[in-house]
Parts: sequence; structure tokens; C-alpha cells
Amino acid sequence: MQRKQSGLSMIGFLIVASFIAIIVILGMKSVPAVIEYYTILKNVKAVAKSSELRGGTVADYRNAFGKRAIMDEMSSITPADLDIVKDSTGVEISFSYQRKVPLFGPVSLLFDFEGSASGSN
Repeated sequence: MQRKQSGLSMIGFLIVASFIAIIVILGMKSVPAVIEYYTILKNVKAVAKSSELRGGTVADYRNAFGKRAIMDEMSSITPADLDIVKDSTGVEISFSYQRKVPLFGPVSLLFDFEGSASGSN
């Protein structure tokens, strides 16, 4: 009885390995941008819900975010980029920005990030 051989050929293996390598490279280049977005979102939520800033001015909210941005080394967004709306019910802080991640040569990934948080008085 003869058994039929099964498995990947060398060409098949190279194609699969190339595909996996591309996915890994995309992940390694993308993950830092996504982590920074979630760090920014976490800090915006913390500033919006801060009990120390209740009744404060828009400048107070911007300064509090600026201090957190320095501590977490966030460079994609500045306190001036925040859209802060205060009314009688509380504060709404929102932001949006783009992050370009170069891959190789003329190829880049462009991420459009946006987020918001609200806090009540």
C-alpha cells in the first residue's frame, strides 16, 4: 500500500511564511499607535471625571491634561487639540487626530482616531 504524501511544498511554505511575516510587521508597526490612542482616551476620561476640577475653567482642564500628557509621553495630541465644552450639567471633552505610520518605501498606514469623555458636576 502506498500512502499519499501530504503537507506544504517549499513554494507553499514560502508563500505562507511571507503572508505571516507581513501580518507580523503590520502588527508591530500598528500596535504603538493604538496603545497611544488608548492612553490618550484614558487620560481624557480621567480629566473629565476628576473631582478636583469640578467648577474649573477650560484652561484648568487643558492644564490637567497637559500634565498627564507629559507623564505618559504622549506626542500625538496636545492640550490645545482638545475640544472642551462646559455647561451646567458638566464637561464634555473630545478629540480627534490622524497618525501616519510608515511601513516601507512609499507605503504608510493612516489611522483616524477620535474619542470623547464626559464628566458631571
